[in-house]
Amino acid sequence: MPEDPRTAPLEKAVHEGMRSSLVGIGSNLVLAVFKCVAGFLGHSFALIADGVESLSDVVSSTVVFFGLKFAIKPPDEDHPYGHGKAEPIASIIVSLALIVAAVFIGAESIQRIKEPHPLPLPYTLWVLLAVVGVKVVLSRYVTSVGTGLESSAVESDAWHHLSDAITSGFAFVGISIALWTRNPAADDWAALCASPVIIFNAYRKLRHPLAELLDAKPSPEIERQIRSIASTVPGVVGLEKCEVRKVGFFYYVNLHVIVDGTISVSDGHSIAHKVEDTVLHDAPRVAEVLVHIEPDEEEQLAKLRRS
Repeated sequence: MPEDPRTAPLEKAVHEGMRSSLVGIGSNLVLAVFKCVAGFLGHSFALIADGVESLSDVVSSTVVFFGLKFAIKPPDEDHPYGHGKAEPIASIIVSLALIVAAVFIGAESIQRIKEPHPLPLPYTLWVLLAVVGVKVVLSRYVTSVGTGLESSAVESDAWHHLSDAITSGFAFVGISIALWTRNPAADDWAALCASPVIIFNAYRKLRHPLAELLDAKPSPEIERQIRSIASTVPGVVGLEKCEVRKVGFFYYVNLHVIVDGTISVSDGHSIAHKVEDTVLHDAPRVAEVLVHIEPDEEEQLAKLRRS
């Protein structure tokens, strides 16, 4: 990352994102072991599946941590646009890991529904209540970090935490029904019902980083902000194209600026530099502005007629 005072708040936000990933790694390791042991001793596959899902959370948070660490590296000779693409790649890995975990849970649930097994023990309900509370709090914390950073990887990690809470909620309902009806298969049906919910939301979280990797247009608000800033520069008659793409945490802009067609090349060059400097100063997330000067042909023709 370039040494620029503009980037100081962003760098702080990235480190906060890395810290949230470390918090997720530690908490999920503890929860995974706790849930797997409690599920094994309490005869609850839904709780064991929940523990496996927490283990996948450990993997996802680790991927996010190293993705952010790599994405924040400054540009070099081989990567003139920086390493920001590592961030959406990390997000894609997290979403795919979540889909794999959900498929595993669904497949194992179907197998267990067919096989007789003991009823879950009542104490597993208290375990699940505690887990839901912890994971909801953790998801809200990571979501706030991801929103401030505009990081798809951190936001996907937050959804991973929330999906764990959803899985635990389904498990709680399933175990409750199993204990009430004396039918242990209800526990497995609960795990099975959680699987498609997780897959659907993982797919939703997959679309944004894929679009970013394919250089899709970011939020229209970014373009409006850049147009508004550029139009304030003296000498700018109008704006034609404004193409924006997101690379990691930064935006790269290709801007076509309309100026008086009768001014000199030197004056046009000066206006282009002023536009570039103004946008870079007033929009901290913009890393580069390529300005193309277009003559105002109507104004040029009007002046020729007057002369």
